[in-house]
Amino acid sequence: MSFPRGSQTRKIKHPIGTRKGPLEVPPPTEKDWPKDDEEDHVLVDPGEEVDSLPQPYRMINKLVNLLFDQSWEIIEERKALREAESSQIQPTIYPPLGEIQLNKMPNCMAVSQDYVFIGGAKGFSIYNLYSAKQIYAWEKLKVDVTSIWATDLGNEILIAPVDEMGIIRLFYFYKEGLYLVKAINEVDDTSKQTTCIKMEISQGGDFAAFLLQGAGDIWLDVYKLPKETWLKKVENPQLNSNPKKKVRQPQLNTLGPISADPLEMDANVCFKGDIKLSLPLYIMKIKPPKPVTGTTFKSPLEVFAKIKDCYGLGSGQNHFIKDSQWEQQAEIFNASYKKYLDGELGEEPLSMATFYFLLPSCLFAMPTEVKCPSGMACVLGIHWTRSHNFFLYSLNRTLKDKADPEGVWPCAAPIAVSQLSCSSSYLVLACEDGVLTLWDLAKGFPLGVAALPQGCFCQSIHFLKYFLVHKGQNMYPEGPVKSQMKCVVLCTDASLHLVEASGTQGPTISVLVERPVKHLDKTICAVAPVPALPGMVLIFSKNGSVCLMDVAKREIICAFACPGAFPLEVPWKPVFAVFPDHPCFLLRGDYSHETESPDDAGIQYSVFYFNFEACPLLENISKNCTIPQRDLDNMAFPQALPLEKRCERFLWKSYQKLEKNPEKEQEHWARLQRYSLSLQRENFKK
Repeated sequence: MSFPRGSQTRKIKHPIGTRKGPLEVPPPTEKDWPKDDEEDHVLVDPGEEVDSLPQPYRMINKLVNLLFDQSWEIIEERKALREAESSQIQPTIYPPLGEIQLNKMPNCMAVSQDYVFIGGAKGFSIYNLYSAKQIYAWEKLKVDVTSIWATDLGNEILIAPVDEMGIIRLFYFYKEGLYLVKAINEVDDTSKQTTCIKMEISQGGDFAAFLLQGAGDIWLDVYKLPKETWLKKVENPQLNSNPKKKVRQPQLNTLGPISADPLEMDANVCFKGDIKLSLPLYIMKIKPPKPVTGTTFKSPLEVFAKIKDCYGLGSGQNHFIKDSQWEQQAEIFNASYKKYLDGELGEEPLSMATFYFLLPSCLFAMPTEVKCPSGMACVLGIHWTRSHNFFLYSLNRTLKDKADPEGVWPCAAPIAVSQLSCSSSYLVLACEDGVLTLWDLAKGFPLGVAALPQGCFCQSIHFLKYFLVHKGQNMYPEGPVKSQMKCVVLCTDASLHLVEASGTQGPTISVLVERPVKHLDKTICAVAPVPALPGMVLIFSKNGSVCLMDVAKREIICAFACPGAFPLEVPWKPVFAVFPDHPCFLLRGDYSHETESPDDAGIQYSVFYFNFEACPLLENISKNCTIPQRDLDNMAFPQALPLEKRCERFLWKSYQKLEKNPEKEQEHWARLQRYSLSLQRENFKK
């Protein structure tokens, strides 16, 4: 029996069934009730015992109970997590196969062919991949190297280190010779010094672009590289060069061999500063697009009559909007959002650029007289932050030509992230609203548009070499693959997604890793595809773990760990390099700088070498990674072709016919101009 809390009736003499003696009717007032013994006192509400405490003890008691309940929930959650982890099969952890020991902290790494380039204090070093031995060290700077790029040009390698001052230098590495080509942005007056933020070299090494910043401005410098002249120069050096200047550098650090191949020999590299190579040819300078302003055209007919070509029309670059309309829209916007705009606005950051060198395609409207060799870049694609447009600039120009875009691809929202595949066949544009546009540059049409889940926004895009699942195993097709692409997308909420597109079928998005909610230490901080293993990607987490995931099965195959337990910096920023042609990757051994002290002058830094072929779980994958063309034909091309395949072939034939008649496009545009001029003359007569 219970009573509502706060009622006047506080107690009953005896509970029903235990009362002693005859039933008595209580007096009408509480003060006339007989006083019972404590043993017969029964509380109606158990919470009254707490409420009876005076303040502040009542509040303290509630806080203690709340803290106890929350602690108990955390204890139960951790216990459940330990039980779940113990019940799960933990991935096998493999140690590194080799180690490169350094006396100074390596800041960056790059790989190309069989060499490793490590940037650090006052320069960079070159190491042999198989023996882990240093074959040369170029240390002629007063500051450290913060980033380094290495591009394979066939028999040569182009190296581009950037120091702390933002100066970028081009080095030409051929056989046993290292040549300094040029310091791109080095000046005598330090007050006019510019900083290199980003660089890109075209496939084949014909062009190079450098994003520079200085004096409150930012721009892109594009060069043409005379690589044929360089090759002739190094193969036939001048006879009057002084051989005494070719000093053979000693090996600073040598370790045990990484590879057990006894035939591998290490040849030291010579820096040949007496041989001067031809300088890159400066062809154009590109600045961020100016804000859209009102047009000076008075009628639409005048627009068509004065615009020389159709490139950029309808993209926001050539428009028919007057100044009065812009002012009216600005007034409406300021009036609507006045309360948000009253605060002081900070200085707007400089617009950054992302750019790529693109191969010839029917998507790019190039002049008919321009003949671009096969495999040579012909267009520079670029987009700026907070811009809706992807601009296309022809590389067939000189410095005297005006750097205007030949083509513009507009997007519905500002482009946030983009990525070009290694083969330059596919391009992905990710907008700020989470929408991805997939382009097939080789065939010349979009593969489709896909939207990330709500709340997910693209952080980085990583292309995978297209693979198929054959007999339960990931394999690469033996022959060429067209209009089929796969990539993984890392979102800002640390979730990982797989995007697939094939021919005329729409793209699909599937979740590989969910967004971490409670265990933030497992947040993904970097992703790297492994070209030597079909469908495999390396996942780096903030807690220092490195795992190998099979994206087809959505499961972790194994993990990799450096020897020793070091307290990592939080959040962890891994420094690594994955070889495109070898089944291995390099990882810097990181630890917290709090463990260092000024007296730790003799501390050793390490770069660890991991080989996938040395892992028993990956041995079969690395050896049997190619599916025969016969099996591929049976899988992809049955006797009756599906409707999507027939439509795809029909579209491809139509594009081929369009490529053969580029004069028709110019003819239609000239006819439209003549028609607009005639209409304009008739209006003047009226």
